[in-house]
Amino acid sequence: MSTILISAGEASGEVYGAQLMESLRRIESPPLNFFGLGGERMRSAGCETVIDSRDVAVVGLAEVIKHLPGIYSRFHELLREVDKRKPDVAVLIDFPDFNFRLARELYRRRIPVVYFVSPQLWAWRQGRIKLVQKYVKKMLVIFPFEEKFYRDRGVNVEYVGHPLADLADEVPSREQYALANGLDISKQWIALLPGSRGQELLRNLPTMLEAARMLGSDYEYILPVASTLTLEKVKAHIGANPIHVVTDARSALTHACASIVASGTATVEAALAGNPFVVVYRVSPLTYTFGRRLVSVPHYAMANLIAEKRAVPELIQGDFTAENIVKHLRELLPDGAARTQMMADLAEVKRCLHPFSQTETASDRAARAVQGLLA
Repeated sequence: MSTILISAGEASGEVYGAQLMESLRRIESPPLNFFGLGGERMRSAGCETVIDSRDVAVVGLAEVIKHLPGIYSRFHELLREVDKRKPDVAVLIDFPDFNFRLARELYRRRIPVVYFVSPQLWAWRQGRIKLVQKYVKKMLVIFPFEEKFYRDRGVNVEYVGHPLADLADEVPSREQYALANGLDISKQWIALLPGSRGQELLRNLPTMLEAARMLGSDYEYILPVASTLTLEKVKAHIGANPIHVVTDARSALTHACASIVASGTATVEAALAGNPFVVVYRVSPLTYTFGRRLVSVPHYAMANLIAEKRAVPELIQGDFTAENIVKHLRELLPDGAARTQMMADLAEVKRCLHPFSQTETASDRAARAVQGLLA
């Protein structure tokens, strides 16, 4: 039996980890044993999560410092399991601050590392490329422009496509979705996606709720709960606001007429759904002050980086106000030139993220790369 360590500290990484496990089981004949860092999605796919991703999913410099003792403790707990189980290969999924440290320890233990879903080194902190060059056996990237970035720097890299682009388009009908979630089918719906971490909920959701109050009761508002958050925590932040809490982000993005989306993987999901949206984000003032000096890309939203233009509005830090959200949404909600242009741009982004044939998914291609190291 082969043993594989998988480390995914965020909701999006959990989805990719679960898909990868399913693909590995299809193509690898000996039984496989999975353990590592993850959450409910990976547990459902058969991974023994030694560490729950909720315990380490922290964003921002100030926030990480506050939670550092707990994260440090969980990190060493995972290393003890590594020493006990001696995995044949490790798959690290995004989550760079944790996973780069893990990669170094795995390298010292002669455990080959596959990094699936690249940290955004091309955007900021490019000095960390040395960590990839030294500790990572193979880098698997999900955006087309990333392959050249790594190849030019001597990294063994393969572009496998984006796992979200392989998901089936099947979602419940609008009528079914309305019935299941108590929605008024006669109204338009607006989706709110504040992020998958507790700090993101705290910093992003209040302004989203304020924008919803300004837009008023002509619309209904739906908020998908990420797997790294508890329903109770989300409802506590919503309070008395008339928000419908749902579990399926894809269905919410498909049926909403527009969305307010925190910068991150959810912007890719919104782009793939063809859903007009506004990108927002806010971190602590300390994190923003230091971080903005290190960012070297023209856009924050991944959809804009792929489109190589400002296809969707970006409201970051001080620009992230309820008034600005409402201004952009009122341009996108009615049928017209702005909505038509954005949907055309998002269709092009989707095409770029799915350049391969339908016979093999991104997770299948990633699984073959992992299988190569197992062999």
